[in-house]
Amino acid sequence: MKQGLLVIFVSFSGGGKSTIVRALREKHPQWLFSVSCTTRLPRNNETHGVHYTFIDTDTFRKMIADGAFIEHEQVHGDLYGTPKAPLDAALTNGEVMILDIDVKGALRIMRAYPDVTVSFFIDVPDMSVLEQRLRARGTESEEHIRKRLSRIPEERSEKEKFDHVIINDTLDLTVREIETIIVNKLEAIQ
Repeated sequence: MKQGLLVIFVSFSGGGKSTIVRALREKHPQWLFSVSCTTRLPRNNETHGVHYTFIDTDTFRKMIADGAFIEHEQVHGDLYGTPKAPLDAALTNGEVMILDIDVKGALRIMRAYPDVTVSFFIDVPDMSVLEQRLRARGTESEEHIRKRLSRIPEERSEKEKFDHVIINDTLDLTVREIETIIVNKLEAIQ
């Protein structure tokens, strides 16, 4: 039986990981996406069950108590968690599961599944570009933008713990580089 693979993406908010994931999934529609649960409100372009499973705090806490999450974290005042069952099913079924997750959660998943993960820290060529991207979204208050920017030094200090640090400068090249690494890792474990 084929072994599945968990593909972990970490970046600063606005670093481009969602765009990279979207491009990879367009090229490989069979690759799955781990839909995290969150207590935050959806942004205008987000769909429940596609981008996140949006739930209330009481439901989230019950899921914690039931052991439903492989990891969970409070980020920028909201709760986020990665359901464990879909990851285990993907690995058992020999599928690729992509995770778009924060640094702490990614490190927990990498420890829990050390032999069946490949991880990417997506960095930016210039921090001013990152700030422009966050402001251009128009979806967050100035306070939320400042919170996100304040986390960057902490997140960046962890980047060497990931298998690959990729500078997201030219999207097409970035996607091709990452795709090659994923395919090679998948072939190596199967």
